[in-house]
Amino acid sequence: MKISQLRSLNQEELLEKERSLREELAKLNQQRYAGRLDKPHMYSLIRKDIARIQTILNEKNQNLKGNKTQ
Repeated sequence: MKISQLRSLNQEELLEKERSLREELAKLNQQRYAGRLDKPHMYSLIRKDIARIQTILNEKNQNLKGNKTQ
């Protein structure tokens, strides 16, 4: 998912997206350890998407904290 698409989502939508990606990652892990992973490239793509979401959430939290102190 592109960063611009993620930035347009609000915090609840980002958290929901992160939760669904983590579930998908868990399923891929099960397949990987069972030896029947069809799309091994998806593992790294999902991890990168989760990291992008966490980065955006941190940025939004920093902005909220910064606005409260001013």
